[in-house]
Amino acid sequence: VVKKRPPMQTSNSSSSLSTNVQEQQGSKPLCDFSNFRANVCEMRGDVRVHPKAASVLFMEPEGSRRDEVWKIKPYPRKGDEFCLSHITELTVKSSKVAAECTRYHDVPVVIFSLTGYTGNLFHDFTDVIVPLFTTAAQFDGEVQFLITDMALWWTVKYHTLLQKLSKYPLIDFSKDDQVRCFKHAIVGTHAYMEFTIDAAKSPNGVTMVDFNRFMRAAYSLPKAAAAALGESPRVKPRLLIIKRHRTRMFLNLEEIIGMAEELGFEVVIDEANVSSDINGFARLVNSVDVMMGVHGAGLTNCVFLPQNATLIQIVPFGGLDWISRTDFGNPSEMMGLRYKQYAITVDESSLTDHYPRDHKIFKDPISFHKRGFEFIRRTFMDKQNVRLDCKRFRPVLLEALDNLNQ
Repeated sequence: VVKKRPPMQTSNSSSSLSTNVQEQQGSKPLCDFSNFRANVCEMRGDVRVHPKAASVLFMEPEGSRRDEVWKIKPYPRKGDEFCLSHITELTVKSSKVAAECTRYHDVPVVIFSLTGYTGNLFHDFTDVIVPLFTTAAQFDGEVQFLITDMALWWTVKYHTLLQKLSKYPLIDFSKDDQVRCFKHAIVGTHAYMEFTIDAAKSPNGVTMVDFNRFMRAAYSLPKAAAAALGESPRVKPRLLIIKRHRTRMFLNLEEIIGMAEELGFEVVIDEANVSSDINGFARLVNSVDVMMGVHGAGLTNCVFLPQNATLIQIVPFGGLDWISRTDFGNPSEMMGLRYKQYAITVDESSLTDHYPRDHKIFKDPISFHKRGFEFIRRTFMDKQNVRLDCKRFRPVLLEALDNLNQ
């Protein structure tokens, strides 16, 4: 992918190359800032990446009237000033003069950041892995990744996925002293609603079903589809319950396990935390037919479930139905999974241990949302545990069984 050649001439003395460049890019602007969540720049032609100058230059021919200068932070959290304050800003611009190339690349480049909210499993996927797949899958591994704001630990943790998306060694933007020349460059990654891909807008129409298939292939997961009980009635369907230890815990876990086993499930209990062995946990998730847990990052592991498996999300009390469906309901259905959402009642919430029953937090929980997400997280997520009403929840598991019989 990387070649050393004699220094490239500037476009002032290479009009034939520059004319060809103009034909490739046409009149299309270098960047598209119209997406609500992510800014992306894409250039075809003579593109020079100069990390020391934090710039990406699109070389223009003599006589060109293109005069573009864009500032971009290549992390898909547009509008989140706190998050983006930690991201390196790059300048993307058209130019007729630039530093000479010291490295030539025959494959495209995708430039993106690893800072932001990485370290939280959900954000690892919704901010980096899904957008990177959406952007880079079209190249079938023939693409170079150039990472600003490098997080080495992150690249180690997800090396299996990175190696599946790119056949070439990662380049740390901040430590690179070369002027790298590409014929095709993408700055930023394509992102849409949380943890989803908009197939109507994505490159080559890639979908979340494709992403689920990619995840199973990357980790060599054997189970492509959930068990069909009608075909194998002697095989017990497997249910994975995601166990939490600090917040949003199941207070009556043994009772839940007993009910599930009574219905015919083989129950598996595990905790999905950020330091988990991904390979091992991926295999566990892929081996089950139903996965359930309280709203939280652990549910992100649904990416390893086989097709037609069921994800059951338990929604804490407090008007969190919409965010729960947005974060995991819509994405799981788009992946080809079945989805059930169970919102607990006041009687199933540990908040009753902290507030009197006539408190406004029970009568009008939505009114507390006006205090901002931090208050919501602190009150309804970090300080709430769940005591499932097994009689009320039983029909949800029965429906999951019925799905496996279809």
